[in-house]
Amino acid sequence: MDINILIAFALGLLLIYLIGRVMLVPLKLMFKLLINAVIGGVVLWVINYFGTYFNIHIPLNPVTALTAGFLGIPGIVMLFVVQQIIIK
Repeated sequence: MDINILIAFALGLLLIYLIGRVMLVPLKLMFKLLINAVIGGVVLWVINYFGTYFNIHIPLNPVTALTAGFLGIPGIVMLFVVQQIIIK
């Protein structure tokens, strides 16, 4: 085999690896954000549904939805703490 063919083959494999790596990282990030959004939305719904018995309610608006979506459960806790600070 010619050395040029081996070098081209190696560079081609490296290029395929790098392109795959570049495309995989955003997919992992989007999947993580999707999971956080679903968990945050469900927890927000549960808090609002069962919170009526304990007089706890986190209003659903774009800011609270985005906070719950991006941060997940820590975002819900932060919203609850901020609400308690503002109320008292």
